[in-house]
Amino acid sequence: MKIREMGMAIGKLTTGEKNCLTDVPGVMVGHVTLDYPLNETGTDYACTGVTAILPHSGNMFKEKVTAASCVLNGFGKTTGLVQVNELGVLESPIMLTNTFGVSAVTQGTLEYMLEENPEIGDTTGTTNIVVGECNDSYLNSIRKFPVKPKHAIEAIKKASNQQADEGAVGAGKGMVCFGYKGGIGSSSRVATDYTVGCMVLSNFGRKEDFRGFQYETGGGLSETADGSIIIVLATDAPLNDRQLKRVAKRCGIGLGRTGSHFSHGSGDIVIAFSTAHKIPHFLDETAEIRTQLREDHPIMNQLFAAAAEAVEEAILNSLTQAVTTQGREGHVVEAICLRKEGN
Repeated sequence: MKIREMGMAIGKLTTGEKNCLTDVPGVMVGHVTLDYPLNETGTDYACTGVTAILPHSGNMFKEKVTAASCVLNGFGKTTGLVQVNELGVLESPIMLTNTFGVSAVTQGTLEYMLEENPEIGDTTGTTNIVVGECNDSYLNSIRKFPVKPKHAIEAIKKASNQQADEGAVGAGKGMVCFGYKGGIGSSSRVATDYTVGCMVLSNFGRKEDFRGFQYETGGGLSETADGSIIIVLATDAPLNDRQLKRVAKRCGIGLGRTGSHFSHGSGDIVIAFSTAHKIPHFLDETAEIRTQLREDHPIMNQLFAAAAEAVEEAILNSLTQAVTTQGREGHVVEAICLRKEGN
């Protein structure tokens, strides 16, 4: 269950109706989970998947959205973020998977985009595919490349605006967080008239670094790799790409509150977008007019707080929503059982 359902409220702001990334109007999420042996003995095992995050249900290439990214620590293998930061727009789904699945997911997403847009690479330019990853090799036989291009296409086609599944699903199937089972987590906040939604792929932290909570049970891995986290932040607030990057930086506060110190070998990356404007790919006019929030208005501080709170709670939800999982070589990562310190 979500941590809030356990009676543990995070922060001061109100959550959205679903307390999920899909509280931001139009945003959609789809998962494909791979969970099966790859050989007769089960020593090789597919314990991984793909998660697709769509900014809206329309044509993402023809109707782009404002976007930015923020690298808290750059030990990660993403695609597409150079162009996102240069042009300030997102024109594809945001795809999440394991480290060695990036190329297959990029290929599958590209195939989907080309099918949707025959003009790409012909009568107009190419398209920029955004993929983020974490290393799930403790549970997943990553060297066997179980993720295929078809899984990316399937995840995109399964995307909906309903309550998104969390925990050991999609790209989160094989992830480990603070020595316990991590993966996909989500949360949202309402800031005056706007919604901020967050989805994380959590795969970071040592058991001993976890802050603010105690374990009801033992177990957990004492020694894990530095790991990573991909944070996807969405809002319907009318922000330009520079403002989005400012909000994205505050995601690091929520990450730090859980116990992360952005380890040397951790890829801690935030991808943020606003659904307030759709930017047409084909436009004859020289200029375009948009509304954006004033920098010095108090709403900006609310958005900063919303980002920090939503990220912290999404990480905790990735833990409490996950289940004990077995993968390759008989490796097992236990689900966590939490109680608030002092209770």
